[in-house]
Amino acid sequence: MITRITTRCFRMFTVLLFPSMLYAQSAVLEDYVKEGIKSNLTLRQENLELEKSMETLTQVRALYMPRVYLNATYTLAYGGRRLQFPVGDLLNPVYATLNQMTGTDKFPSVQNVDIQLAPNNFQETTIAFQQSIFNSDIYFSYKIQKDLVSAQLARRNVYENELRYTIVEAYYQYLQTLEASKVLTQSKTILQELLKLNQKLVANNTATKDVVFSSEYEISKIEQQLAFAEKNEQTARSYFNFLLNRDLTSSILVDSAAYTSAAQTSLTDLEQTALSNRQEIQQINHSIKANENNIRLNRNNRLLPNVFVGGSVGYQGFGYTFDSSQQYAIAQFGLQWNIFKGGEKRSKEQQSRIQANLLSSKFTELQQQIRLQVTQAYYDLQASRKSLTAAEEGLNKALQSFRIIDSRYRNNQALLVEFLRAENDVTTARLSVSIARYDLQAKQAQLNKVIALQ
Repeated sequence: MITRITTRCFRMFTVLLFPSMLYAQSAVLEDYVKEGIKSNLTLRQENLELEKSMETLTQVRALYMPRVYLNATYTLAYGGRRLQFPVGDLLNPVYATLNQMTGTDKFPSVQNVDIQLAPNNFQETTIAFQQSIFNSDIYFSYKIQKDLVSAQLARRNVYENELRYTIVEAYYQYLQTLEASKVLTQSKTILQELLKLNQKLVANNTATKDVVFSSEYEISKIEQQLAFAEKNEQTARSYFNFLLNRDLTSSILVDSAAYTSAAQTSLTDLEQTALSNRQEIQQINHSIKANENNIRLNRNNRLLPNVFVGGSVGYQGFGYTFDSSQQYAIAQFGLQWNIFKGGEKRSKEQQSRIQANLLSSKFTELQQQIRLQVTQAYYDLQASRKSLTAAEEGLNKALQSFRIIDSRYRNNQALLVEFLRAENDVTTARLSVSIARYDLQAKQAQLNKVIALQ
């Protein structure tokens, strides 16, 4: 009976020691990453910010086009100031005398002028246009906004890269909680079988009842650990689903291929890859370009005028007749040059140059930060590899020790406490291997994140 239980226990631990999880990148995990990128709320907000920036670019581009306006007004007025001039009183006596002298009516009488200054029954309908011929503000504003859109795109890609590897790390964390539950469940099964064995030994008067109490106590400790493991599993599931914008209780597919072993690369190569791939570099580069164009904008705004052409055609007069008497047309050529504004434009140009120095300093600092991140992630990964190797070796030794002590226990050459300690060592070693394995995957994901590996 003891031999059958021991053999079964040993086989179970052997299966747990060598899980079939060592092959290429998990297709299930990659699908989850794609789902997260598609549905994550924060990334959606970044996409909307990018779309908003592109619409601003469209608005700036529209400044190159001519502006056409249709203006129509109709005015009714009553009262107010009047223009009065006694032209009739002045001319009518003269005209009357001339008519008498000539014996004709060639000189009619004239009414005095009495005009309301506010126009009444007056309409003006106009189509006006204006086209910029030379305007450095429009040209450089468009280039600035184009660079800002590129910077916004890089910022969006920064978050996507962060999200990608946050999902990967959360998935490995969830798998680690599942693995811990499996190990503890397996340990509980072994202890339950040990309890049955000890109960039979007590019933046969070959052992005292304390072995039963000790076995039951060990089972209660495992149940406590299982309760915490279940809590960790639920928490890890909720966090993973949160990243994918799903219901927090949604089930997660477990892919045994999620465990991967990446090839080792030199630290120098990883640093160069990071400096080439990181979108933060692209973001600050586009910000630097935008600031350079802002310097040109302020300099040209200070030195060069703006030239435009415009005009209008329409109808103007009392009442809506729209005939030749109301028709008019105007053509305009304009030049605007702000010659002096108290040094404001020169100050703006200098301010942009200061911003250029600030961005250059940030660029250098960013490169150093990226190198530091890669270095830390690289050595963390190396340490995790060594830790996993040590944990696997420790598990192997614990299993060998357990087998020996189990054999001694069957032959009444070892105490129950020795058996329980050996079994506990195997459980602890198995948990250590599980933690080390998924910690290695998390460290690999962290390294992939800092080098922006797609």
